[in-house]
Amino acid sequence: MASKYDGLARIIIQNVGGKGNVISLSHCITRLRFRLKDESKANTDILKQTDGVVTVIQSGGQYQVVIGNHVPDVFAAVNDIGHFNAAVGGDGGEEGGEGKKQNVGAKLIDTLSGVFTPVLALLCAAGIIKGLLGLAVFLLGSSFQSSGTYMLLYSIGDGFFYFLPLMLAVSASKKFKLDQFTGMAIAAAFLYAEVKFPAIASGETIVTTLFPGTFLETAVHETFFGIPIIWPAAGYGSSVVPIVFSVWFAAKIEKFWKKIVPDVVKNFGVPTLTLLVAVPLSFLVIGPVAAWLANGIGMLCQVIYGINPIIAGALVAFVWQILVIFGLHWGLIPVMYNNYATLKYDRFLVPNFVASFSQTAVVAAMFIKTKDKKLKSLALPAVISGICGVTEPAIYGITLPKKKPFYISCGAAAFGGALVGAFGLSKYIAGGLGVFGFPCFIPPQESIEALGITDVLYDVRMIAIVVVLTMAVAFIATMILYKEDAPAAEKKAEPVAQAIDKKEIAGEEGTISAPVSGHVIPLSQVKDEAFSSGVLGKGVAIVPTEGKVYAPCDGEVSTMFPTGHAVGITGDNRAEILIHIGMDTVKLDGKYFTRKVETGAKVKAGDLLVEFDMDKIMDAGYDITTPVLVTNADDFVDISGETDKDVKAGEMLISII
Repeated sequence: MASKYDGLARIIIQNVGGKGNVISLSHCITRLRFRLKDESKANTDILKQTDGVVTVIQSGGQYQVVIGNHVPDVFAAVNDIGHFNAAVGGDGGEEGGEGKKQNVGAKLIDTLSGVFTPVLALLCAAGIIKGLLGLAVFLLGSSFQSSGTYMLLYSIGDGFFYFLPLMLAVSASKKFKLDQFTGMAIAAAFLYAEVKFPAIASGETIVTTLFPGTFLETAVHETFFGIPIIWPAAGYGSSVVPIVFSVWFAAKIEKFWKKIVPDVVKNFGVPTLTLLVAVPLSFLVIGPVAAWLANGIGMLCQVIYGINPIIAGALVAFVWQILVIFGLHWGLIPVMYNNYATLKYDRFLVPNFVASFSQTAVVAAMFIKTKDKKLKSLALPAVISGICGVTEPAIYGITLPKKKPFYISCGAAAFGGALVGAFGLSKYIAGGLGVFGFPCFIPPQESIEALGITDVLYDVRMIAIVVVLTMAVAFIATMILYKEDAPAAEKKAEPVAQAIDKKEIAGEEGTISAPVSGHVIPLSQVKDEAFSSGVLGKGVAIVPTEGKVYAPCDGEVSTMFPTGHAVGITGDNRAEILIHIGMDTVKLDGKYFTRKVETGAKVKAGDLLVEFDMDKIMDAGYDITTPVLVTNADDFVDISGETDKDVKAGEMLISII
């Protein structure tokens, strides 16, 4: 079925380097997350200018195309058109396909993102349900807790969390390329043993105790051929770390068996042998070590907050939005889920809760203060989105480009984070974002009993106060410190005349000269939808007769692609100009192109930017038609250019008003 995002999907696929350049594709709340074989083949500048794309972030080994709240629909369209479910193996790559080698940090973030992203929405949904039920028990009394209504609804929320290892087994299996049902079988063994091992279930029979008196203390209730089965005190229900490690190990085992098991019995022989090796080792080694590691992380978080909770809270809240920009927050998300499983609450990441409200208040103040109609049109939906906890439209579209509002947002968030630390506020479940996250501060019954909580609404009451104070600080600071950018002065530049092969180069404001000699054609005739549709900007195209590209006006080189096939110029006349030499020439990886300037260079109209070998490019099978676009066309009243004529480099090509 056709989607209204099919056009955008095709543009995205083409400009990430094509289907063959994609190793994997996933998405989170606002972004498409690609892993590419070669990120240099992606047309980042074009994607950033594409209507429907907020921005592009390259971080943590991922090529992230920020879309906004409707990313699931765009993801579906990209997936359908690119057939990535069929062409890309699991969450990894094609068989044998590898991207650029990632460093350890990038690989860890990519792994965590791949494992947790698919279940994040359901984690939020289950958390909201549990939080609302906790509030219902407080308001309606304990009798409601024994009702069938409560039990049925609670099974939705708590059931998901209890069987979380099973859910993570599916996503981890896709990430590590293990058969998904084998991964689920490992998780099922963890959960089944917890219920069915009588000694473990009752906790009465203790063979021995390991590491007594430490956070690693573990009672041994059963043995496997005389080897102690080390069962963590918290068990495996709702745990996150043990199953991820176990699935990773099982993937290695399965790969080994696939190589040596005969094809005639491989169908059932591989999973049988994989489970017989992986499950016992998971119980005896991997699970316990992973659980101890999880306990250690929880203890470390407690220590950090114990040293100075105010400083810790301010720091987490201050850096959170910066981490989100680069997609690095995934390195901290598992810590939160681990704390829920081991401590029954989390304080480590609670300060990040105020960051979205801080960002929203800043944009609200800008909405009130600005006289810029375009900014107002962007700010109002960004405020609504921010209240719901999704701040990427506000960050990428409004505050980050203007810098100071973003700094104000981070500073106000740090103030709120310090209050969170000072009051010792805790979250008890993972749940919704923004206003939908408040129920997460209401402890469910098991947390109330385990932690001896007497004031059930303390955390939700105090976090509401902190959010209000944070938003007030952010709003007032923005109203005082933010100043509207003054419109650029209309300067009549002196005509610039620079002789290049006896050609006069036009450089006055209001005109863009031809960057290359050739025949001018309308954009509609360009054999590429991204250009011909006008979605990337207004302008014309030139079929070159000479392999030299000159600066079309005075300005700065905003982007010089490493491959030399495209260059962006920010003109002194305020026009943002994209010159794209040929169609799909990025695939040449710089071959036949010679860059004469680099990004950031100041240029005068007529300065040589790029040389290219037209004949060799055409012999390689590429169309050399060169679009010349004004990508910020909406900033001008009119943009026009005469077509169906021959021009020489330096002659007037496009008129801007």
